[in-house]
Amino acid sequence: MKPQSSHPKAHSDIGVVRLVWLAIFISVFSFLFYNRQGDVLLYGDAVAHINIARRIFDSKTPGLLQLGTVWLPLPHLMILPFIVSNKMWQSGSGGSIPSMAAYVLAVLGIFRLVRGQLSPDGEAHATPVGAWVAAMIYAANPNLIYMQTTAMGESLYLALFIWAVVYFAEFARGNAKALTKCGLCLAAACLTRYDGWFLAAVLMVGALIVHSHLCKRRKDGEPGLTSLPRRPQIIRFLLIAAAAPILWLAYNAAIYRNPLEFANGPYSAKSIEQKTATVNPAKGNLLAAGSYFLKAAELNVAQSNWLGRLWLVLALLGSLAAAYSGHGRMALLLWVPVPFYALSVAYGSVPIFVPTWWPFAQYNVRYGLQLLPAFAVFVPMGISFLLQSATKHKRFEASSRHWAGIVTVLIILVFVGASYAVVWRANPICYREADINMKGRVALDRQLGEWIKSLPPTSTLLMYLGQHVGALEQAGIPLRRTINEGNHRVWKSPVDPDGLWERALADPASYADYAIGFEGDPVWKAAREHHLIALVEIHTTGQSPAAIFQGRTPLPAQGSTR
Repeated sequence: MKPQSSHPKAHSDIGVVRLVWLAIFISVFSFLFYNRQGDVLLYGDAVAHINIARRIFDSKTPGLLQLGTVWLPLPHLMILPFIVSNKMWQSGSGGSIPSMAAYVLAVLGIFRLVRGQLSPDGEAHATPVGAWVAAMIYAANPNLIYMQTTAMGESLYLALFIWAVVYFAEFARGNAKALTKCGLCLAAACLTRYDGWFLAAVLMVGALIVHSHLCKRRKDGEPGLTSLPRRPQIIRFLLIAAAAPILWLAYNAAIYRNPLEFANGPYSAKSIEQKTATVNPAKGNLLAAGSYFLKAAELNVAQSNWLGRLWLVLALLGSLAAAYSGHGRMALLLWVPVPFYALSVAYGSVPIFVPTWWPFAQYNVRYGLQLLPAFAVFVPMGISFLLQSATKHKRFEASSRHWAGIVTVLIILVFVGASYAVVWRANPICYREADINMKGRVALDRQLGEWIKSLPPTSTLLMYLGQHVGALEQAGIPLRRTINEGNHRVWKSPVDPDGLWERALADPASYADYAIGFEGDPVWKAAREHHLIALVEIHTTGQSPAAIFQGRTPLPAQGSTR
């Protein structure tokens, strides 16, 4: 009996290994393609993530306080070991490695989630075809393939999100040990994106409901529920899930004297919205905000409007089928991003622009990738449900029903393949979003970087790094050569009179050999106020002018006369 029972599991393990190697191949090949084109650092946020990690050790004031406040710390800490190398820092490849690893893990997570949810007993050898189809829909998405080659946080968060749902689903089937693993995934997700905070709240409530339901089922004598978590295990899960948000609030309170510094501080989305007067077409309208998010999700899987709507309809149909049949109910948690982003767009200063709706632009469309796991799991279910309903008709013979499974897989592959082919032909919208919005910044950084490289290698630079740190990265200039906004005691925020940054702004010529300013930023204003001479000005379409100012008066060469 043992050889017979172990054979399917061994076969399943081989399938998992093949899936992992396929995902690795896709990840590495796509990275090599985009890296060769110089598109790995196309997103300004990707450049910022890499350099936040870099300045932890490459700064005049190094340390963990360089992590800042608005962006959560885990992505930067994961990038840190890979950008110690100057070459991997400059190319951006160091920031890509965590995203690529997360992509592979997420593909495996989709496979495991579907395999466990569609099989009544959760055995490894059940429903391999359905699990493979869902995993490949996720893995082959053009927008995700591009995003996982960058230092952006989408790939990492999606992996943690998926595995949190995987372990929660296993807990719901009676596996007590899976609950602690779910809590650890939630804690990591909460330190990656604020989406994780909402997810943690949902699963914490869900854990209490599921535990109560499992206890009732065991009390009623239902078999197979011998591994229910005890009360200490539930409490441990709740504490682990809540730990990351509490620690982040405590960090902000201790360092910035404001536990909500990330939400209402000078670098928060709310503050940026007020300073830039950014238009938000769905502000204050929850229904419109949800519609913009769903539209962004459609654009991440399909190029045409009708095809995107079909994806959404099929996913909703598959969700209804899962809820009705009982197979896949826990996977419904993959829809959690919908209420989170509806609330964020409507009330959280997080606008989403889609090219087909006013204001007819592309901004934060990448947020729609958060629904890719739901599409990957439920679109095949929706198509399968439709075909199964059709084959139940009396006109279909038994032989026709036998082929229904094969026909279902072929239809899914054709539908997904056609959708993705059109996306590739037009270029993934996440790539286009970065290309359109960042082209001017990339050009300015390139020109400025060339000028900075021509400066003496021992000179000190006064520069606000918030927008154009990429110029230093491209030029290979160590961040420790700069005096920047991170060189002050953040607990004295917003002003630190004795901080290096503030003192240098008050008297640039005494602290820096050169001041690099962008029109309107603190260094530009300080240089103008102190009448520093502009050695060069750089003008790029769509960008504020940049200038390199003379700081400290250079010493005369040896042997020269005054």
